Amino acid sequence: MLEHATMGFNIADLFERAVDAVPDRMALICGSRRLTYREFDEEANRLANHLLGKGFGHGDHIGIYGQNTAEWLVAMVAIFKIRAVPININFRYVQDELAYLFDNADLVALVHDREYIPRIEAVTAKVPGLRHFVMIDDESGEDPARIGATEWSAAIADASPERPVLPRTDDDHYVIYTGGTTGMPKGVVWRHEDVFYALGGGVDAYTNERITHGDQLADKARATETPMVSLNIPPLMHGAAQWGALRFLFEGNTVVFVPRFSAEAVWSIIEAEKVNTMMITGDAMARPLIETLQEDPNRWDLSSLFVTSSSAVVFSPSLKDALLDLLPNIMVIDAIGSSESGMNGMVIQTKGQTANHGGGGPTVSAGRDAVVLDDNLVPLPPGTGVVGKLARGGNIPIGYYKDPVKTAANFVHAPDGTRYVVAGDFALHEADGSITLLGRGSVCINSGGEKIYPEEVETILKSHPEVYDVLVVGVPDDRWGQAVCAVVQSRHPENPPTLADLDAHSRTQLAAYKTLRHLVLVDEIQRSPSGKPDYPWAAETAVAAL
Repeated sequence: MLEHATMGFNIADLFERAVDAVPDRMALICGSRRLTYREFDEEANRLANHLLGKGFGHGDHIGIYGQNTAEWLVAMVAIFKIRAVPININFRYVQDELAYLFDNADLVALVHDREYIPRIEAVTAKVPGLRHFVMIDDESGEDPARIGATEWSAAIADASPERPVLPRTDDDHYVIYTGGTTGMPKGVVWRHEDVFYALGGGVDAYTNERITHGDQLADKARATETPMVSLNIPPLMHGAAQWGALRFLFEGNTVVFVPRFSAEAVWSIIEAEKVNTMMITGDAMARPLIETLQEDPNRWDLSSLFVTSSSAVVFSPSLKDALLDLLPNIMVIDAIGSSESGMNGMVIQTKGQTANHGGGGPTVSAGRDAVVLDDNLVPLPPGTGVVGKLARGGNIPIGYYKDPVKTAANFVHAPDGTRYVVAGDFALHEADGSITLLGRGSVCINSGGEKIYPEEVETILKSHPEVYDVLVVGVPDDRWGQAVCAVVQSRHPENPPTLADLDAHSRTQLAAYKTLRHLVLVDEIQRSPSGKPDYPWAAETAVAAL
């Protein structure tokens, strides 16, 4: 096998070293497709060589637009192999959002599901630089000739299975488009080495020790007789799913995806594939999983599962406790982080332990290079009780793609010269060195001069038995400027909770100024496919209803 000049942390190199270490081990399972490391590598090589033959290469932005498939992940690795940059496309976007993203990301090619051809056709005239399409087949029956797309099978049929010979480096780019909780999506630009240390397993999550050389993970794969089997439930267009897969692949483990989320499918796959670890994104996935298991706790053999982890979205304490009641032998890991910052910390809970939510989101052990900054960008010592902004130094992104204003606002230099990413979360640095996440500054409620963090109130309300889901927003108030309003999806819509019910429940755990002044009931809380809250929608809904 070819050895590239770099022996560092280029994503394609890290994957290929795992292939060379364990070529016959199962790498990827998704739906009916099962690929060993060798098969995965050869299919990725074929697509990479197809793209090279069309003139694409170093620095080109190539979109991936589809549901979870084996082809999605193969395409991502293939794009890295030619030093191009895969761009994640939210499959829920409609015409105007797609046109914005295709243009903003400067796409030159697109790998896409067949069903999205009509949407793609509707926006191609607005994106003249987009000139090549590779179609992943599905059952939709859409005609690829409408956009001149090449079918996946045809693209790889005549291409070489040999690895492209390219001088990759650790400075090659990885870009993740993130919508966050507000605003249009923005592309976060990372160097490969930096994103490896921030999200890809370059820092051991339990010890905070750094990987020191590029062969270390492949050596671990070679020495491991029984690989881990990891189930990634979020959509691959979400960074948590991408890195949940890549970091396990770098170590020679087996990665499993569900094509489309359903609670029954998840539990069935865990039983069938003897899954060891499951990754979700917060309550939006945890709730249906728990409720389905509660209906028939003995339906599936889940004895292989020992870790459930959640990232990117807060995982409510009440749901953690419910999951541990059903599966008392597992560990629940709640991690905090973002596409801009990487992993900032985590907390591990087992049966019998009480989740520590110190007045907001989770209280976690601080990750390597995570700090809480004061208004002068100086790290706050533990135990001051001063609310600051969560930040991370060390290996952080270059900035936002084509957005120097946002880059300057969120990537800052402290007085001592240290460069930090400040993604907008308020936090407390606790006396024991842990960090309590309070919530996003962009959705903080100002009521009579007091700051109220929505996640803090949401955490309390979610523990009420009649609250299925909730978002908390500020609404205009003549006296206080803003008042706290809960937008609630009731567990039993025929008998929903009242404002008095929720007020009484929250007053036992919250200061009076943080309690509810208004309640708006909705049929369903609107969230992104990854479970992130849509606060603009909640605010508009609340104001319209009141």
